[in-house]
Amino acid sequence: MAEYKQCIIVRDDLKLSKGKLAVQVAHAAVSAYELADEDVREAWKEGGQKKVVLRVATLQELFELKETARRHGLPAALITDAGLTEVPPGTITVLGIGPAEVVELDKLTGHLKLL
Repeated sequence: MAEYKQCIIVRDDLKLSKGKLAVQVAHAAVSAYELADEDVREAWKEGGQKKVVLRVATLQELFELKETARRHGLPAALITDAGLTEVPPGTITVLGIGPAEVVELDKLTGHLKLL
């Protein structure tokens, strides 16, 4: 049986507060989840809803990961902040990918460091 997980990738260059970061990660997790096929969502939930939070140095890296995920048919959601607190309106903060099979996600994100 396949294993599933979700990856949330954070921009390290923004230096968000812990609270702001937690909210952005939650937005990405929910948004990417909603894009996944129902059978994948169910299998992921049954497997414990595994998630990892990773980091990239730049916005460009987020864009590249999003495009690679799209080309591989994986659910991916970029989160754009409303700009009410710490960052200007329209700032892209995080990327959620999956849930999807662990082996597929690791091909895209296995080189990234944990947050």
